[in-house]
Amino acid sequence: MRTCIYVDGFNLYYGALKDGWLDAYDCAIVATNDSDIAEAMRIVRQHHGKRVGLVTPGTGRPSRQLMAHAHFSRHVRPNALRRSQLPDPIPGTKIRKPARWSPHANDEYAGSSGRGD
Repeated sequence: MRTCIYVDGFNLYYGALKDGWLDAYDCAIVATNDSDIAEAMRIVRQHHGKRVGLVTPGTGRPSRQLMAHAHFSRHVRPNALRRSQLPDPIPGTKIRKPARWSPHANDEYAGSSGRGD
């Protein structure tokens, strides 16, 4: 099994298309609720016959544009996001989380739909 992580929207879009074209995966799991990736999901599914799953943060509904091209979807709940954070700072380093990642800042996921539509 090959795993790729694309950090920003452009790289996710480009990577999904490129890797689908190269037949580098059977199923893409897209972790976003940003509808900008919907067209790449459509192309990968329609033209390359790939299965596409959608994982969205928070408790709001997934973007309609994304759901139109997903075979399945799952939510990552706010508590799961908080529990999966690295310690601050990361032991043995000087790496710290951005202030906006503080425990209280993560509460925005709970009250926001996070939809990109």
